[in-house]
Amino acid sequence: MDKRVTDFNVRLRTIRIRDLIVGIIITAIITGILTVIFPEISESDELFFIVLFLIGALMFVWALRGTRGLDQNIENIFEENNRKELLYVFAINLLFAFLFTFLISSIDIMTSLNDPTWISTGIDTVDIDSSVVILDAIGAIIFAPIVEELVFRGVLFNRLKIRTGIIPAMIISSVIFGLGHEFGGITSAILFGICMCILYTKTDNILIPMSVHFLNNLTATLLNVSGLDVLMTQMPWIVPCTILSIIGTVYLIKYIIKESKQLKKQHS
Repeated sequence: MDKRVTDFNVRLRTIRIRDLIVGIIITAIITGILTVIFPEISESDELFFIVLFLIGALMFVWALRGTRGLDQNIENIFEENNRKELLYVFAINLLFAFLFTFLISSIDIMTSLNDPTWISTGIDTVDIDSSVVILDAIGAIIFAPIVEELVFRGVLFNRLKIRTGIIPAMIISSVIFGLGHEFGGITSAILFGICMCILYTKTDNILIPMSVHFLNNLTATLLNVSGLDVLMTQMPWIVPCTILSIIGTVYLIKYIIKESKQLKKQHS
């Protein structure tokens, strides 16, 4: 990390993987100390991850202290072209995220119609304590987009593309990002990560992929809490939802292929 650099975007690109590893170790140590002082932190997975992400975010605040340009990055989010692409990428990724769920639910419904003895594998709703929901939402909506984008796009992707080239760096950083998610969501997380790399490279503004990440997690949380995610897997909503999800998947693949080719040409 080059502390002499005062531009926010450039300073972020100078953070090395070894700097990141040191930051992770310090974050883990501080979190461990806090769990000893405050045992209730370790008693709640949601609270533990909030503390972990908060300390991680503070590590980046420390690393990027004294830089300028963050205010310009915020303004760039609302520029028409950036705003439109941001919302477009958010929409197609969200639609793809539900593809496998909708397809499995559709097959389940069609099978049950043809076979009355078929036992449905539909999604069950589970009552969760409201405090757990709130803590989980805070971690997923606020801290996860900030820390994950800084780690996987701001540092890992930036450093890998110096050594491997832009396309391999997009794939490697996104696969590592995807492996940190639940098994059923690994594929969508990998493609989401690739899209975030594309947005970040095109704009050199880490706040733009952060914004998409925020919208994605906010929407997923609201759908889950409201029960709409379950409703969408039932008749008659499953039909239009599946169609929209397939359309979104097609546009997602086209977006990744088109933008990857352009970025490869620009950075070859």
